[in-house]
Amino acid sequence: MLRLVSFVTLLFPLALSAEVHQVLATAYYRTWSHAHPPVKRVRSGDTVVTKTLDAGGQDDQGVRRHPEFGNPLTGPFFVEGAQPGDALVVHFRRMRLNRNWGWTNYRLGLFSLSADSIESIYPNRYKDNLVHEGRNNQVPWDIDLKTNTVRLREPASRRVKFEFPAVPMLGCVGVAAPEDQAPPSSISGPYGGNLDYNQVGEGATIILPVFHPGGLLYLGDGHALQGDGEPTGTGIETSMDVEFTVEVRKNAKVTGPRLENSEFLISIGSQPEFASSLDRALGMATSDMIRWLTNDYGLEPWAAHLLIGYQGRYEVVTVAGSMALKIPKRYLPRP
Repeated sequence: MLRLVSFVTLLFPLALSAEVHQVLATAYYRTWSHAHPPVKRVRSGDTVVTKTLDAGGQDDQGVRRHPEFGNPLTGPFFVEGAQPGDALVVHFRRMRLNRNWGWTNYRLGLFSLSADSIESIYPNRYKDNLVHEGRNNQVPWDIDLKTNTVRLREPASRRVKFEFPAVPMLGCVGVAAPEDQAPPSSISGPYGGNLDYNQVGEGATIILPVFHPGGLLYLGDGHALQGDGEPTGTGIETSMDVEFTVEVRKNAKVTGPRLENSEFLISIGSQPEFASSLDRALGMATSDMIRWLTNDYGLEPWAAHLLIGYQGRYEVVTVAGSMALKIPKRYLPRP
Protein backbone atom coordinates (compact mmCIF):
# COMPACT_ATOMS: atom_id res chain seq x y z
CA MET A 1 0.00 0.00 0.00
CA LEU A 2 2.80 2.44 0.84
CA ARG A 3 4.48 1.75 -2.50
CA LEU A 4 1.20 2.31 -4.35
CA VAL A 5 0.58 5.63 -2.58
CA SER A 6 4.11 6.81 -3.38
CA PHE A 7 3.71 5.86 -7.04
CA VAL A 8 0.36 7.65 -7.32
CA THR A 9 1.81 10.71 -5.61
CA LEU A 10 4.55 10.89 -8.24
CA LEU A 11 2.06 10.58 -11.08
CA PHE A 12 -0.63 12.89 -9.73
CA PRO A 13 0.90 15.35 -7.26
CA LEU A 14 -1.60 18.11 -8.00
CA ALA A 15 -4.62 15.86 -7.56
CA LEU A 16 -3.43 14.64 -4.16
CA SER A 17 -2.40 18.07 -2.90
CA ALA A 18 -5.52 19.92 -4.06
CA GLU A 19 -7.29 21.68 -1.21
CA VAL A 20 -10.81 22.84 -0.46
CA HIS A 21 -11.01 26.42 0.85
CA GLN A 22 -14.00 27.79 2.75
CA VAL A 23 -13.93 31.53 2.03
CA LEU A 24 -16.26 34.15 3.49
CA ALA A 25 -15.25 37.59 2.28
CA THR A 26 -15.29 40.60 4.57
CA ALA A 27 -14.63 43.17 1.84
CA TYR A 28 -16.22 43.43 -1.59
CA TYR A 29 -15.14 45.40 -4.66
CA ARG A 30 -16.89 47.04 -7.59
CA THR A 31 -14.09 47.11 -10.15
CA TRP A 32 -12.25 44.45 -12.17
CA SER A 33 -8.93 45.75 -10.89
CA HIS A 34 -5.56 44.10 -10.25
CA ALA A 35 -4.97 46.51 -7.35
CA HIS A 36 -7.35 44.91 -4.83
CA PRO A 37 -5.74 42.58 -2.26
CA PRO A 38 -6.58 38.89 -2.77
CA VAL A 39 -9.25 37.41 -0.55
CA LYS A 40 -7.46 34.05 -0.90
CA ARG A 41 -4.45 32.54 -2.64
CA VAL A 42 -5.19 29.12 -4.13
CA ARG A 43 -3.38 26.62 -6.33
CA SER A 44 -4.36 25.11 -9.65
CA GLY A 45 -6.76 22.26 -8.90
CA ASP A 46 -8.04 23.73 -5.63
CA THR A 47 -11.73 24.10 -4.85
CA VAL A 48 -13.32 27.17 -3.27
CA VAL A 49 -16.61 27.24 -1.36
CA THR A 50 -17.89 30.77 -0.94
CA LYS A 51 -20.87 33.14 -1.01
CA THR A 52 -21.85 36.12 -3.14
CA LEU A 53 -23.93 39.19 -2.39
CA ASP A 54 -26.84 40.30 -4.53
CA ALA A 55 -26.49 43.23 -6.92
CA GLY A 56 -27.63 45.59 -4.17
CA GLY A 57 -24.96 44.45 -1.69
CA GLN A 58 -27.11 42.24 0.58
CA ASP A 59 -26.13 38.80 1.83
CA ASP A 60 -28.10 35.61 2.49
CA GLN A 61 -29.50 37.10 5.71
CA GLY A 62 -30.61 40.30 4.02
CA VAL A 63 -27.83 42.26 5.71
CA ARG A 64 -26.22 44.95 3.60
CA ARG A 65 -22.50 44.14 3.36
CA HIS A 66 -21.67 46.78 0.77
CA PRO A 67 -23.09 50.33 0.82
CA GLU A 68 -23.54 50.74 -2.94
CA PHE A 69 -25.62 49.15 -5.67
CA GLY A 70 -23.85 47.76 -8.72
CA ASN A 71 -22.65 44.17 -8.30
CA PRO A 72 -20.26 44.03 -5.32
CA LEU A 73 -17.81 41.23 -6.15
CA THR A 74 -16.41 38.37 -4.07
CA GLY A 75 -12.66 38.11 -4.65
CA PRO A 76 -10.16 38.44 -6.04
CA PHE A 77 -8.79 34.88 -5.83
CA PHE A 78 -5.07 34.72 -6.65
CA VAL A 79 -4.26 31.47 -8.47
CA GLU A 80 -0.63 30.44 -8.01
CA GLY A 81 1.28 29.98 -11.24
CA ALA A 82 -1.14 31.90 -13.46
CA GLN A 83 0.72 34.32 -15.71
CA PRO A 84 -0.27 36.62 -18.59
CA GLY A 85 -0.92 34.48 -21.66
CA ASP A 86 -2.37 31.63 -19.60
CA ALA A 87 -6.06 31.00 -18.94
CA LEU A 88 -8.06 30.29 -15.82
CA VAL A 89 -10.49 27.39 -16.22
CA VAL A 90 -13.28 27.73 -13.65
CA HIS A 91 -15.53 24.70 -13.11
CA PHE A 92 -18.74 25.62 -11.26
CA ARG A 93 -19.40 22.51 -9.17
CA ARG A 94 -22.28 23.90 -7.17
CA MET A 95 -24.41 27.05 -7.48
CA ARG A 96 -27.37 27.24 -5.11
CA LEU A 97 -29.86 29.82 -3.92
CA ASN A 98 -29.48 30.61 -0.24
CA ARG A 99 -32.32 32.95 0.70
CA ASN A 100 -36.08 33.10 0.12
CA TRP A 101 -36.43 36.36 -1.76
CA GLY A 102 -35.09 38.39 -4.66
CA TRP A 103 -36.00 41.44 -6.68
CA THR A 104 -36.15 42.77 -10.22
CA ASN A 105 -36.82 45.96 -12.08
CA TYR A 106 -40.48 46.70 -12.79
CA ARG A 107 -40.17 47.40 -16.51
CA LEU A 108 -38.15 46.52 -19.58
CA GLY A 109 -35.25 48.85 -20.18
CA LEU A 110 -35.84 51.41 -22.91
CA PHE A 111 -32.79 49.90 -24.62
CA SER A 112 -34.90 46.79 -25.28
CA LEU A 113 -37.66 48.64 -27.14
CA SER A 114 -38.26 50.42 -30.42
CA ALA A 115 -38.59 54.19 -30.36
CA ASP A 116 -42.27 54.23 -31.32
CA SER A 117 -43.27 51.89 -28.49
CA ILE A 118 -41.51 54.05 -25.90
CA GLU A 119 -43.98 56.89 -26.48
CA SER A 120 -46.84 54.92 -24.95
CA ILE A 121 -45.00 52.87 -22.31
CA TYR A 122 -46.30 52.72 -18.74
CA PRO A 123 -44.44 54.76 -16.07
CA ASN A 124 -41.41 53.13 -14.48
CA ARG A 125 -42.85 53.50 -10.99
CA TYR A 126 -44.56 50.88 -8.85
CA LYS A 127 -44.35 51.54 -5.08
CA ASP A 128 -42.01 53.71 -3.07
CA ASN A 129 -39.52 51.85 -0.86
CA LEU A 130 -41.11 48.44 -1.51
CA VAL A 131 -37.80 46.61 -2.01
CA HIS A 132 -35.11 49.19 -1.27
CA GLU A 133 -35.26 52.57 0.43
CA GLY A 134 -35.45 55.38 -2.10
CA ARG A 135 -36.44 53.11 -5.02
CA ASN A 136 -39.88 52.88 -6.63
CA ASN A 137 -39.09 50.84 -9.76
CA GLN A 138 -38.41 47.44 -8.18
CA VAL A 139 -40.70 44.49 -7.45
CA PRO A 140 -40.20 41.57 -5.01
CA TRP A 141 -40.04 37.87 -5.84
CA ASP A 142 -40.38 34.94 -3.43
CA ILE A 143 -37.93 32.05 -3.76
CA ASP A 144 -38.97 28.60 -2.55
CA LEU A 145 -35.72 26.84 -1.69
CA LYS A 146 -37.42 23.45 -1.25
CA THR A 147 -39.12 23.36 -4.65
CA ASN A 148 -36.53 25.57 -6.42
CA THR A 149 -39.20 27.90 -7.80
CA VAL A 150 -39.65 31.66 -8.00
CA ARG A 151 -42.91 33.58 -7.72
CA LEU A 152 -43.65 37.26 -8.26
CA ARG A 153 -45.02 38.54 -4.93
CA GLU A 154 -46.61 41.64 -6.45
CA PRO A 155 -48.16 42.95 -8.62
CA ALA A 156 -50.54 40.16 -9.62
CA SER A 157 -51.60 39.56 -13.21
CA ARG A 158 -55.16 38.52 -14.03
CA ARG A 159 -53.91 36.56 -17.03
CA VAL A 160 -50.45 35.11 -16.30
CA LYS A 161 -49.18 33.13 -13.33
CA PHE A 162 -45.72 34.42 -12.53
CA GLU A 163 -44.32 31.24 -10.99
CA PHE A 164 -41.39 29.52 -12.69
CA PRO A 165 -38.63 26.99 -12.04
CA ALA A 166 -35.53 28.75 -10.74
CA VAL A 167 -32.35 28.50 -12.84
CA PRO A 168 -29.54 29.85 -10.65
CA MET A 169 -26.70 31.65 -12.42
CA LEU A 170 -23.97 34.20 -11.81
CA GLY A 171 -24.11 37.47 -13.68
CA CYS A 172 -20.50 38.34 -12.86
CA VAL A 173 -17.41 36.19 -13.36
CA GLY A 174 -14.13 37.59 -14.56
CA VAL A 175 -10.47 38.32 -13.95
CA ALA A 176 -8.59 41.57 -13.44
CA ALA A 177 -8.75 43.65 -16.62
CA PRO A 178 -5.65 44.29 -18.79
CA GLU A 179 -2.92 46.79 -17.86
CA ASP A 180 -4.03 49.34 -15.25
CA GLN A 181 -7.66 49.32 -16.29
CA ALA A 182 -10.24 49.08 -13.50
CA PRO A 183 -13.61 48.93 -15.27
CA PRO A 184 -16.67 48.97 -13.01
CA SER A 185 -18.32 45.69 -12.08
CA SER A 186 -21.36 46.63 -14.19
CA ILE A 187 -19.65 46.05 -17.56
CA SER A 188 -18.00 43.22 -19.45
CA GLY A 189 -15.02 42.85 -21.75
CA PRO A 190 -12.25 40.41 -22.74
CA TYR A 191 -11.68 39.71 -19.03
CA GLY A 192 -15.25 38.41 -18.63
CA GLY A 193 -16.95 40.69 -16.13
CA ASN A 194 -20.65 41.39 -15.90
CA LEU A 195 -21.49 38.86 -18.59
CA ASP A 196 -25.11 38.38 -17.45
CA TYR A 197 -25.18 35.18 -19.48
CA ASN A 198 -27.80 32.75 -18.25
CA GLN A 199 -25.62 29.74 -19.16
CA VAL A 200 -23.17 30.56 -16.32
CA GLY A 201 -24.74 28.06 -13.94
CA GLU A 202 -23.99 24.86 -12.07
CA GLY A 203 -22.03 22.46 -14.26
CA ALA A 204 -20.66 25.15 -16.55
CA THR A 205 -16.97 25.81 -17.12
CA ILE A 206 -15.76 29.35 -17.83
CA ILE A 207 -12.40 29.91 -19.55
CA LEU A 208 -10.84 33.35 -19.05
CA PRO A 209 -7.60 34.89 -20.34
CA VAL A 210 -5.05 35.94 -17.71
CA PHE A 211 -3.69 39.50 -17.86
CA HIS A 212 -1.93 39.75 -14.47
CA PRO A 213 -0.01 37.33 -12.26
CA GLY A 214 -2.47 35.16 -10.34
CA GLY A 215 -5.30 35.95 -12.73
CA LEU A 216 -7.27 37.57 -9.88
CA LEU A 217 -10.68 35.93 -10.24
CA TYR A 218 -13.87 37.68 -9.11
CA LEU A 219 -17.52 36.58 -9.05
CA GLY A 220 -20.90 37.88 -7.94
CA ASP A 221 -24.34 39.13 -9.05
CA GLY A 222 -26.41 36.00 -8.44
CA HIS A 223 -29.68 35.55 -10.33
CA ALA A 224 -32.40 33.05 -9.49
CA LEU A 225 -33.68 33.36 -13.07
CA GLN A 226 -32.96 35.48 -16.13
CA GLY A 227 -34.21 35.50 -19.71
CA ASP A 228 -31.88 35.88 -22.68
CA GLY A 229 -30.33 39.33 -22.94
CA GLU A 230 -31.37 40.58 -19.47
CA PRO A 231 -33.88 42.96 -21.12
CA THR A 232 -35.13 44.50 -17.86
CA GLY A 233 -31.56 45.25 -16.75
CA THR A 234 -31.85 42.70 -13.93
CA GLY A 235 -32.28 39.01 -13.32
CA ILE A 236 -34.10 37.96 -10.17
CA GLU A 237 -31.35 39.41 -8.02
CA THR A 238 -30.34 37.37 -4.98
CA SER A 239 -27.38 36.02 -3.01
CA MET A 240 -25.77 32.67 -3.81
CA ASP A 241 -23.73 29.75 -2.43
CA VAL A 242 -21.01 28.89 -4.93
CA GLU A 243 -18.45 26.08 -5.16
CA PHE A 244 -15.88 26.11 -7.95
CA THR A 245 -12.62 24.44 -8.90
CA VAL A 246 -10.01 26.52 -10.72
CA GLU A 247 -7.19 25.34 -12.96
CA VAL A 248 -4.40 27.11 -14.82
CA ARG A 249 -4.09 26.34 -18.51
CA LYS A 250 -0.64 27.42 -19.71
CA ASN A 251 -0.16 29.33 -22.98
CA ALA A 252 -3.83 28.95 -23.73
CA LYS A 253 -4.17 31.39 -26.67
CA VAL A 254 -7.48 32.66 -25.30
CA THR A 255 -8.40 36.29 -25.97
CA GLY A 256 -11.85 36.48 -24.40
CA PRO A 257 -14.32 34.51 -22.30
CA ARG A 258 -15.42 31.06 -23.36
CA LEU A 259 -17.94 28.69 -21.80
CA GLU A 260 -18.22 24.93 -21.99
CA ASN A 261 -20.95 22.64 -20.68
CA SER A 262 -22.02 19.06 -21.33
CA GLU A 263 -23.60 19.94 -24.68
CA PHE A 264 -21.84 22.94 -26.20
CA LEU A 265 -18.69 24.90 -26.80
CA ILE A 266 -19.65 28.57 -26.47
CA SER A 267 -17.62 31.56 -27.60
CA ILE A 268 -18.72 34.87 -26.08
CA GLY A 269 -18.24 38.13 -27.94
CA SER A 270 -17.93 40.13 -24.73
CA GLN A 271 -18.14 43.92 -24.82
CA PRO A 272 -19.67 46.65 -22.64
CA GLU A 273 -23.33 47.30 -23.35
CA PHE A 274 -24.01 50.30 -25.59
CA ALA A 275 -20.33 50.50 -26.63
CA SER A 276 -21.00 49.03 -30.06
CA SER A 277 -23.60 47.07 -31.98
CA LEU A 278 -24.50 43.43 -31.51
CA ASP A 279 -23.08 42.92 -35.01
CA ARG A 280 -19.60 43.53 -33.62
CA ALA A 281 -20.19 41.11 -30.73
CA LEU A 282 -21.42 38.48 -33.18
CA GLY A 283 -18.24 38.88 -35.22
CA MET A 284 -16.10 38.60 -32.09
CA ALA A 285 -17.83 35.38 -31.03
CA THR A 286 -17.60 33.87 -34.51
CA SER A 287 -13.91 34.71 -34.98
CA ASP A 288 -13.08 33.26 -31.57
CA MET A 289 -14.97 30.06 -32.34
CA ILE A 290 -12.93 29.61 -35.53
CA ARG A 291 -9.72 29.92 -33.47
CA TRP A 292 -11.05 27.47 -30.87
CA LEU A 293 -12.03 24.85 -33.44
CA THR A 294 -8.81 25.08 -35.46
CA ASN A 295 -6.32 25.45 -32.55
CA ASP A 296 -7.81 23.01 -30.03
CA TYR A 297 -9.72 20.54 -32.20
CA GLY A 298 -7.56 20.53 -35.32
CA LEU A 299 -10.32 21.42 -37.78
CA GLU A 300 -9.26 22.80 -41.13
CA PRO A 301 -10.30 26.47 -41.43
CA TRP A 302 -12.86 25.61 -44.11
CA ALA A 303 -14.32 22.88 -41.88
CA ALA A 304 -14.64 25.33 -38.97
CA HIS A 305 -16.46 27.80 -41.23
CA LEU A 306 -18.91 25.22 -42.52
CA LEU A 307 -19.54 23.70 -39.10
CA ILE A 308 -20.42 27.15 -37.78
CA GLY A 309 -22.55 27.77 -40.84
CA TYR A 310 -24.71 24.69 -40.37
CA GLN A 311 -24.58 23.82 -36.67
CA GLY A 312 -23.88 27.17 -35.01
CA ARG A 313 -26.48 28.72 -32.72
CA TYR A 314 -26.34 32.40 -31.78
CA GLU A 315 -27.72 33.85 -28.53
CA VAL A 316 -28.09 37.41 -27.30
CA VAL A 317 -26.15 37.50 -24.03
CA THR A 318 -26.97 41.10 -23.12
CA VAL A 319 -29.20 43.54 -24.96
CA ALA A 320 -27.02 46.08 -26.82
CA GLY A 321 -23.92 44.26 -25.57
CA SER A 322 -22.61 40.73 -26.03
CA MET A 323 -23.41 37.74 -28.23
CA ALA A 324 -22.62 34.03 -27.92
CA LEU A 325 -22.03 31.33 -30.52
CA LYS A 326 -22.74 27.72 -29.54
CA ILE A 327 -21.44 24.60 -31.30
CA PRO A 328 -22.85 21.17 -30.31
CA LYS A 329 -20.03 19.05 -28.92
CA ARG A 330 -21.45 15.85 -30.41
CA TYR A 331 -20.13 16.90 -33.84
CA LEU A 332 -16.57 17.53 -32.65
CA PRO A 333 -13.52 15.24 -32.64
CA ARG A 334 -11.64 14.70 -29.40
CA PRO A 335 -9.38 17.71 -28.69
